[in-house]
Amino acid sequence: MQLYHRDAIEGAVGIDQAALSAVEAGFAALGRGEVVQPPILSMAIEEANGEVDVKTAHIRGAERFAIKVSPGFFDNPRLGLPSLNGLMLVLSARTGLVEAVLFDEGYLTQVRTALAGAIAAKHLSRENSRRVAVLGAGEQAERQVQALRLVRDLDTLDVWARRRPGAEAYADRLRAEGLRVNVHDDVAGACAAADIIVTATPSRTPLLHARDLPTGVHVTAMGSDSPEKRELDASVLTRADAFVCDTRAQSEGNGELKAFEGGEVPFKVHELGRVVAEGQRLRLTDDTLTVCDLTGTGVQDTAIANFALSRLLSG
Repeated sequence: MQLYHRDAIEGAVGIDQAALSAVEAGFAALGRGEVVQPPILSMAIEEANGEVDVKTAHIRGAERFAIKVSPGFFDNPRLGLPSLNGLMLVLSARTGLVEAVLFDEGYLTQVRTALAGAIAAKHLSRENSRRVAVLGAGEQAERQVQALRLVRDLDTLDVWARRRPGAEAYADRLRAEGLRVNVHDDVAGACAAADIIVTATPSRTPLLHARDLPTGVHVTAMGSDSPEKRELDASVLTRADAFVCDTRAQSEGNGELKAFEGGEVPFKVHELGRVVAEGQRLRLTDDTLTVCDLTGTGVQDTAIANFALSRLLSG
């Protein structure tokens, strides 16, 4: 059994095309029905504004599977600590023996989540998308842009966050990456000219409404991954020409389909794995409005853990 710490894992795995392909292959396997994936085990720790999720999946035929433990404690930045932490256990799919512990402190979750956003944009946004609006200014908001640049030639970023100083610091970091960055005081202003909108917040109330959406925009919602969270108003979902999620069950329980409170959903729900596996083209024209709700799946964790361990063993 091998134990790897974050420094070694970061040295082996980054947000690049190879990692993107690995996570995309995991989505495709899910879409083809080749994945055993149980529901998320999730526990809230309300007094500390925290939560812990446990996710896992097995891709049939794969040598290994992963079990990921992911704490999120959202007051940690005030203490000078990261909001995400955790580790991944990699086990043999033949014997069940633990082959490796990836003590990544949440790094691989950040990477695979960012890559999932890029995969959604690759399949759903306009190919000539160059301007992205980001709601949120945390680590994932930054990684989302980094991953998007693998699939779209971005040049302009508009950012809104609840705390203006946080948005300004975020803007400075992204300007250093060669992007033009505008900081906005309201969501509508940030989204007005966007080709792609990414929501990456722990919000418990909707931030984005249909009135904020320009024609033909693609929206990827990343933040709602538990029953208490919401980023999109129901009007965003009903206005969309195509609504996609990673899994419908997770979107209904943890994601944006909670807007319908268990009632009938008044539109067709697509799943990203099938979009990838079948090459579905849901964007029919430049004016098509697409929305993707990503709650985070165990197959993403198994895909990135297998990729990471392969890199570590070969390095």
